[in-house]
Amino acid sequence: MLRFAHIDYLWGLLLIPVFILLFIVVSRWKSKAVKSLGDRSVVNLMIPDVSFSRPWLKFILFTVAYAFLLIGAADPQIGSKMEEEKRKGADLMILLDVSNSMLSQDLVPNRLENAKRAIAQLIDNLHTDRIGIIVFAGEAYVQLPMTTDYSAAKLFLNTINTNMVPTQGTAIGSAIDLGMKSFDFKDGTGKAMIIITDGENHEDDAVAAAKNATDKDVTVHVIGVGSPEGAPIPIYQNGKQVGFHTDSAGKTVVSKLNEDMGKEIAAAGNGAYVRATNANSGLGIVMDQIGKIQRKTIDSKNFKDFEDRFQFFIGFAFLLLVIEFFISNRKSQRLSNLKLFEVKKT
Repeated sequence: MLRFAHIDYLWGLLLIPVFILLFIVVSRWKSKAVKSLGDRSVVNLMIPDVSFSRPWLKFILFTVAYAFLLIGAADPQIGSKMEEEKRKGADLMILLDVSNSMLSQDLVPNRLENAKRAIAQLIDNLHTDRIGIIVFAGEAYVQLPMTTDYSAAKLFLNTINTNMVPTQGTAIGSAIDLGMKSFDFKDGTGKAMIIITDGENHEDDAVAAAKNATDKDVTVHVIGVGSPEGAPIPIYQNGKQVGFHTDSAGKTVVSKLNEDMGKEIAAAGNGAYVRATNANSGLGIVMDQIGKIQRKTIDSKNFKDFEDRFQFFIGFAFLLLVIEFFISNRKSQRLSNLKLFEVKKT
């Protein structure tokens, strides 16, 4: 397994296209300056020792060396040994509403982004529990299967948006049923769901689904995002807000938090209901409740004994820089005197 100890350094690779662009601009400027002196063949006779190809070679060597230096600084590591760990934990499934109403801005910056930030903080505080993510609107999909790889969980979380589910609606019951299918009930670990939704346009029988979940000892918690007063649903085009959703009469649609529905589902699922605010996501209260569920020993395989490989990249970059340093911008007299293809007159 390959990983980088300091992956942020790799952002420096984005400067390479800038270097290339600047070098091309400067090269064209020099070429125009030479042409302005007169006929190219005459100019070449005036400056016979100047090489027009070596600067390109030096630039290529420098750029490749720069890339290898950054990769070396990021410290690539290879996992040389896989070990099986035993840890006590529980299974936690996040059910996240991604319907258009989650773009309403009564939470900062909007309901969905506020919820994603809270989930990211939750993942940072996990140590032994497995986590999975299901996204839903009019339909439900597994975004992240149950895992202990918290880095992967955050990567998948960052990709979530309202365009992931084409069918609009709030199919909470379907999301709960899908979550139940995603659990492995053979391992005997404690299990819980956290539904994060505004409850807008609630469609199926989520209360019945929550009751069915409790039959298998799965608790269902609900975090309501939004406000009872509501907020309009923005419309975006090419990343810019261009207006708000309207109904058939042309009036702006206001999306309001359906707290009654959230409380009913939480009660049916033997869980807690919390309304999120800008100051409190509500996940802390829910996690206190989840902390009480039974945790059993689970097995997980992880790479151990990662070995650094930065030496090869740093060494190769240094070699390229040494070669680049000793390449002159002038033509080599020795090579110029070797007129291998000159035809001698007899």
